[in-house]
Amino acid sequence: MLHTRIFRFNPLETNCTVLWTDGNPSCLIVDPGMSSPEGVQELVGFLKEKGLTPEAVLLTHGHFDHYWGVDHLLEQFPVPVYLHPADKDIMSQVTHNFRGMENSFSFLKRRFETVDLQDNQEFTMVGTNWKVLHTPGHTPGSVCFYAASDSLLLSGDTLFAGSIGRTDLPGGDYDTLMHSIQTRILILPGDTDVIPGHGQPTTIAREGMYNPFLQPFNEPEGDSPEEGIAIHPV
Repeated sequence: MLHTRIFRFNPLETNCTVLWTDGNPSCLIVDPGMSSPEGVQELVGFLKEKGLTPEAVLLTHGHFDHYWGVDHLLEQFPVPVYLHPADKDIMSQVTHNFRGMENSFSFLKRRFETVDLQDNQEFTMVGTNWKVLHTPGHTPGSVCFYAASDSLLLSGDTLFAGSIGRTDLPGGDYDTLMHSIQTRILILPGDTDVIPGHGQPTTIAREGMYNPFLQPFNEPEGDSPEEGIAIHPV
């Protein structure tokens, strides 16, 4: 069974997700955005309590609030960090867009190297099969991590509960984001749990039916309202 624990780190309350399975001492860490020593201690303390050792760090995209604590985590757990190559430039363009958090930026480092992710890439970690879904729009290299066997999607800042990722930062594009959501995310089974990069978890069905940004893509296929929302499981 795949277990998840969500932490909220930094002033932007980025979701950092730890994933592990029963009987396996390894874990995955997605978007470790710790912006303080206390945040690092909280995450590392949890890992020690559970007897878990990170196998890898997965980044959903290259915005600083999602990798804020990577270098500090790697000091204790030197593991590979995975990122889509289209977001490597994004890493050098971020902090000037967020005024008022300058005091926190002293904790931010960018010394780590990354391993490239590819669209539709499949890999097995922590005893779970994962698929990389490239979902550009929030950033050029935004990705989601999908575990079909566990009905789980980590959507980063592509899709939120009741909202979508912002597209006004460098590399963002609204039409591209909406196309990504329509063609890569909404086609997943409706009972898929979604852990976004910020905010509360949700499901594919809930967002398809109630997310106000997605309603134009979810009109009934016929004239009768009883035909419902056009979400087609894969």
